[in-house]
Amino acid sequence: MSAKIAKTIARQKEKIAEGSFYEAHQQLRVITARYLKASDYNSACDVLYNGALLLLRADQGGSGGDLALMLLNDVYVKGEYACDDENRKRLLEIFHAFPKEEPTRKRFVSEMVNWSGKFGDLERGDPEIHHQVGKVLAEEGEAYDAERHLVIGTPASPPVLASLHYIWYKLDQPHLAPIYASRSVLPYLLVGNLSSANLALSAFTSHLTTQNPNLLSMSQPLESAKSGLSLRIFPSIPLLNFLSLLLLSCQKADASLFRQLAKFYATHLKEVEGLWGEALANIGEIWFGIKIPRQTAGNPLFDMMGSMLFGGQQPGGRAATPRSGTPKPAGGGSAAARKEIEKPPTMDLD
Repeated sequence: MSAKIAKTIARQKEKIAEGSFYEAHQQLRVITARYLKASDYNSACDVLYNGALLLLRADQGGSGGDLALMLLNDVYVKGEYACDDENRKRLLEIFHAFPKEEPTRKRFVSEMVNWSGKFGDLERGDPEIHHQVGKVLAEEGEAYDAERHLVIGTPASPPVLASLHYIWYKLDQPHLAPIYASRSVLPYLLVGNLSSANLALSAFTSHLTTQNPNLLSMSQPLESAKSGLSLRIFPSIPLLNFLSLLLLSCQKADASLFRQLAKFYATHLKEVEGLWGEALANIGEIWFGIKIPRQTAGNPLFDMMGSMLFGGQQPGGRAATPRSGTPKPAGGGSAAARKEIEKPPTMDLD
């Protein structure tokens, strides 16, 4: 940052400290416009980055958010800034400075992900950005939104997601542990991430056995020398065992093994057909080469992810399938009468 810009920021910092938020905001916009007109993106970046942080930290979410969006759209996108460590760090620092209830934050996150997808390595967005956003949303209790980011995050994401699902599970009925565990395991497999699926299931199972030591004492060890995985079979939770063995099957990529597993657990899988059926069919195709019929054009993987985690209408006018991990409401009822899990309250993931 040049000495001239440093003086500019210092003056605006004084105005903000005095409570002259509107004046500081407008002056920062005017100064930035001059740099942008001259295509001096680096100077505009310094002004907007520092100005946004000053206003956001002064609880001026609207004004700070406006400068943050200018930074993204007028500097990062128009200036074609690469999604590297330095540029990502600026945006994440701004994201963490947003007040939780500021409406602009959601738009900032969306456009930050879009920028990282356009100027980074992955079209779906930068994994570290997804992880940081997902972690914050999980801590705030925004479970559905947290899921969609953490599923395509970093290797640090699975434990966060598993903790989110375990805390969510504790608000429900004890026998639904596999349903909540599947909310991370199946989506990770659908995006081709076996390592994260293993980490998530291991973390969820660890929470489960730590708080229910009797389960651990009644379980049976199962080890795989080839994969290095150490699993436990729980006689009272067959669908949790199915998830564990499904991961081992994916490691081997053996279609006959997958079919044997499905046959062995057929009775139990029938109980969750509406929840897991389409996901398992897609997993069969992705990991074992078992083709399934396609009735619509488009990307079947993202169609499936959309129906599992986010709800909504499928292409071609088909009704969305139930979300993976959505249990039956209390008192049972038909599949058509099932409802989604209610969003949990704020969660402490420490």
